[in-house]
Amino acid sequence: MQIGDYKLYSVQTGLFKLDGGAMFGVVPKNLWQKTNPADEQNRIDMCTRALLLDSGKKKILIDTGIGYKLAAKINQIYDVDYSHYTLEKSLEHLNLKKDDITDVILTHLHFDHTGGSTYYDEERQLLPSFPNATYYVQKKQYEWALNPTERDRASFFPENYKPLEDRKVLHLTEGEFKFDEFITLLPVNGHTSNMQMIKISDNNENTLLYTADLIPTAGHVPAPFIMGYDLYPLTTLDEKRNILKKLQTTTGQYFLSMILTLNVRR
Repeated sequence: MQIGDYKLYSVQTGLFKLDGGAMFGVVPKNLWQKTNPADEQNRIDMCTRALLLDSGKKKILIDTGIGYKLAAKINQIYDVDYSHYTLEKSLEHLNLKKDDITDVILTHLHFDHTGGSTYYDEERQLLPSFPNATYYVQKKQYEWALNPTERDRASFFPENYKPLEDRKVLHLTEGEFKFDEFITLLPVNGHTSNMQMIKISDNNENTLLYTADLIPTAGHVPAPFIMGYDLYPLTTLDEKRNILKKLQTTTGQYFLSMILTLNVRR
């Protein structure tokens, strides 16, 4: 797919599992398991799917997946699986390396979206995974991630993002932000404070909206299907309704991305 100057590619970075009840909140299991069958631990298959925008000059990665820094116990809890996909393999399939990435846009700083942003070198120093890239995240999301609540503290790991600020490669956006002629960053607040969606549009007939965790899987398209992880579920409901309304009123000119960072295993 191409929009404006950018060719768009789905980038699969790995597989993992999350509790189905947490993923669907108040929705009964006999409804959500139709699209997301659970294992014996009630976990559903997920994948950390990123999006690459390539203009030739710019190579922009949206989200970075879980990465390789989690403790073995946490990897086991989430059944993190790199046997089929890794970020490196997916980039190699596109004839790219991490050094080629010019920009990394982080929708938010939960570990499954930003864990791949940093890595430990041989001397156990934390370094940016993309040495030539500038990273972007909403300022209020970054402030939240540095001081999360007890409810969502388990989703934030400072080693994924604090080194980016320390090395001065982190750019903090504020509110709706025009990245360039074709890319706009749009903050939403239901899932977490100031998560940013990415809108790619040529102002003609081609628009793609990367919704991140506002609509985390294809099973979450119905407006009331909202994660238990969301801090403000009624805000999520309003935000989803607004997007779905645009889908109904623009006769197909406004595409909702199913190339999501969290999505069912394909």
